[in-house]
Amino acid sequence: MSTLRSGDPLPEGFKNADRPPIEDWNAEATPQGVRIQKVMAAAGVASRRVAENMIAQGRVAVNGKLVTEPGLRVDPEVDEVTVDGIPVQVDTSKRYLILNKPVGVVSSMADDRGRPDLSDFTKHYEERLFYVGRLDQDTSGLLILTNDGDLAHVLAHPSFGVHKTYIAKVRGKVTAQTLSKLTTGFELSDGFIQADKARLLSVSNNADTSLVEITLHSGRNRIVRRMLKEVGHPVLELVRRAFGPLHLGTLPVGQMRDLTKVELGAVLALSRSNTEELPEYTEIDNDDLSEGEDN
Repeated sequence: MSTLRSGDPLPEGFKNADRPPIEDWNAEATPQGVRIQKVMAAAGVASRRVAENMIAQGRVAVNGKLVTEPGLRVDPEVDEVTVDGIPVQVDTSKRYLILNKPVGVVSSMADDRGRPDLSDFTKHYEERLFYVGRLDQDTSGLLILTNDGDLAHVLAHPSFGVHKTYIAKVRGKVTAQTLSKLTTGFELSDGFIQADKARLLSVSNNADTSLVEITLHSGRNRIVRRMLKEVGHPVLELVRRAFGPLHLGTLPVGQMRDLTKVELGAVLALSRSNTEELPEYTEIDNDDLSEGEDN
């Protein structure tokens, strides 16, 4: 029997479902279980409102018995929830992690020049992990590691325009006019570019350096460094603080962690909303997933 998992495309019978942000069912867990519509939302089948409609239509069963009460609580680890006879469950076979990549580490699983690479961080994991969104050797910050190919393609493919946020320490005093130029846009050698957001965080006491936060969805090669150099402020240090709905937070440099259920729900919702538009692929290739992401 097929199974509905959080990372899978919805079958034909679900094509008209109101696709929600996938929710964290564990947030409402109690000793008596979790509300069934919360479990359905966590699996990405439908929003809780639409799940209630499915229950009213007699389409939902628990352990083979039709559900008539939308407030019914179930144990997602024990009870079998089905919609139109298809089991529903959150996929636990995939791995999703974020790494705070240190400066000096190259975005490669096996560097042929012997430099420190990502294998130092992934060697203790059984899963075949690959990274999403290259960071160059001199850039630190948020790097995603996963074995979920669909999610990786959504996050890395330029056509989906996933936002990335960086903090840059740059040379000189950044002015309001400079910030305006970044968000208005200008031509580079490979075409027009503009930041989605840019703001000044601080200026050093002697005004010889500034901290700037910049958000953009372009995946072009070293684009943040090139933009800031073009406006007269070469980058001295660069950190990626956010990638789509994921934020680095207080994760120490050189450490990695699994995504929380809330974070996972956010990225799976992003993946589900874009999966139907993904280009076909047959083999996971980190060079393909990371092309252009080298800031």
